[in-house]
Amino acid sequence: MMRRSNPFDEFEDLFERMSKQFEGMNRQFEENRPMWNTTGISVDVADEDDEFVVTADMPGFEKEDIDLSLSGRTLTLSGSREMARDDDTSEYIRRERRSESVSRTVRLPEEVREDETRATYSNGVLTVHLPKRAVDEGDDSHRIDID
Repeated sequence: MMRRSNPFDEFEDLFERMSKQFEGMNRQFEENRPMWNTTGISVDVADEDDEFVVTADMPGFEKEDIDLSLSGRTLTLSGSREMARDDDTSEYIRRERRSESVSRTVRLPEEVREDETRATYSNGVLTVHLPKRAVDEGDDSHRIDID
């Protein structure tokens, strides 16, 4: 005996998937996070006693692919990577890995000492230490090297 399919089953599946999406969005609102991260770089900015510490998730990048610059109170993080193109005859069922460029600008609440700024990159996490500047110190742009 042949079982008839219910034409509304597909709608129920669709509504269930939509409901799960909205649940995820509600959690983001509740946790006070941005709903969509279009830049691809999630950051935390901590205000320590004598410095700001910016921690950024940048998985999949090599240290050489990341660029940091600081101008006044504006820190710019960017990364770019190229995926090797396979010239073989492989037929992919799914191919999601691709070349990528991301960028994020972080506005700091106070001036920092550019010459004492340092950064490290380990296991896909970039950490930038920005010592706070005294009010009477000068202002200029500075490039930050990653250790």
